[in-house]
Amino acid sequence: MNDALKRAPAALAPVAAIFAHRIAEFGAQPHGVFWRTRDGQQMRFDILLGVMELGDLEKPGATFNDLGCGYGALFKYIQNMPFMKGGRYVGYDICEEMVELARRHVHDPRATFIHSLVATREADYSFVSGTFNMRIDIDDAEWLEIIKASLVQMWSKTRKGLAFNMLSSYDKGPRQGDLYYADPCVFFDFCMHQMGPNVTLLHDYPLKEWTIFARR
Repeated sequence: MNDALKRAPAALAPVAAIFAHRIAEFGAQPHGVFWRTRDGQQMRFDILLGVMELGDLEKPGATFNDLGCGYGALFKYIQNMPFMKGGRYVGYDICEEMVELARRHVHDPRATFIHSLVATREADYSFVSGTFNMRIDIDDAEWLEIIKASLVQMWSKTRKGLAFNMLSSYDKGPRQGDLYYADPCVFFDFCMHQMGPNVTLLHDYPLKEWTIFARR
């Protein structure tokens, strides 16, 4: 495992603790994972699904990794879509309480939830939604290293496409000190060098973030 990922569990322990407290207060709903609204959460899901090949949207049997899965909201959103017939979803989260909540919230044999910092199974598509936004007491340089190592590891488990989003450094609104606002140009360049030339950057939707698709 990359050195940054070896250091990550200790660095991320405060983040896991905050999410454990949050879901104890709010339960399985968007506020429980710091999303402001369900509509905003679902808009992100729709955007992330844009990484899929057109032929795969109607073809059954797709497989997915979801890093930072929370209580399983993404699976609930896609569970009845054509590509999930005979499909498989694996959600990963660093917060053990979150994983336990997901297992109670989702009763579907196609969904598996694992307490893990990294993806452990290969999948057609991988998603990372909001996972890199909170970095309590971690400086920018260390957080950037952890993010990059995590993305490379996720890419190694991805057969077709990876989609991830982050808060945008271009947002001019007030900022919270424990959140990370990422330069999309830095990550576009990183993905071009680490994952190949088939990279797309989206920054034209009404949320204070951006999304990148990397495709094989």
